[in-house]
Amino acid sequence: MSKRLEQIVVIIGVTVPLLATIYAIYRLWNHWVTWNDIVLMLGMYIFTAFGTTIGYHRMLTHRSFEAHPVVRAIFLALGSMAFQGRADVWASTHIQHHAETDTDSDPHSPIHGFFHAHMGWFTMRRMDAQFDKYGKWLLKDPMIQFFSNTFIFWTFLTLLIPFLIGGWTGLLWGGLVRIFLTNHVTWSVNSVCHTMGKRMFETSDLSMNNWLVGLLAMGEGWHNNHHAFPRSAFHGMRWWQFDSSSYVIMLLEKLGLVKNVYRVPQAAFQARLVKKQEPVPDMVSGD
Repeated sequence: MSKRLEQIVVIIGVTVPLLATIYAIYRLWNHWVTWNDIVLMLGMYIFTAFGTTIGYHRMLTHRSFEAHPVVRAIFLALGSMAFQGRADVWASTHIQHHAETDTDSDPHSPIHGFFHAHMGWFTMRRMDAQFDKYGKWLLKDPMIQFFSNTFIFWTFLTLLIPFLIGGWTGLLWGGLVRIFLTNHVTWSVNSVCHTMGKRMFETSDLSMNNWLVGLLAMGEGWHNNHHAFPRSAFHGMRWWQFDSSSYVIMLLEKLGLVKNVYRVPQAAFQARLVKKQEPVPDMVSGD
């Protein structure tokens, strides 16, 4: 695909959900919305968001745990349905972000502006994954390549499912509005969580914890925690740092569906704290 055509596709993919959301707000204002529409939107949001946070991010990119093949396939499918691109490209780009955080080589750092960090980095210029440097192993995994190469199918499915369940309004709310919400919440981790919030750990970057993004992004908003310990399966590291993704991972671990879940060693946790705080809960830290 040419650079120009790729940019057109990306812009359409960003603009159509935006326009659909504006229309949905108009319908909501005029009370032309049913509870079925809202429930469908929330259901699709939760499942596809977990596909991104648990599947694409913690399982695939950081290898925070090992999943049963069926569980792994389900999360990669849900991640593909989140409408955020191929699994291999997503993971490689994120690996580069951690390797080059808040430098000129970071794909989406706010040092080039808030809009750039949020969405300008992929709408204004072409971003090619550097697999040789960031994630060559992604190209050698058959399951990852299957879901990456069939991304168009999962994109179609993420719109077909809400349409089959709720008709045209189901497509509007469970499809396009949900895509708008999941995308901008995810992009807020790159923009908001590198500009607004508090820092719990000493890191060499601009990462911050933002409770609102943490709530909306299934725990991803505890971003300073994540940058301090990228491989940790748990981003919320205090009882009040709500991290729904970690609760799902713990449940799957208890059911024997995931294993080798990475927990931050207690000594490492204490060493990175900005200031002395109480010991980390056992669910987060391993001795």
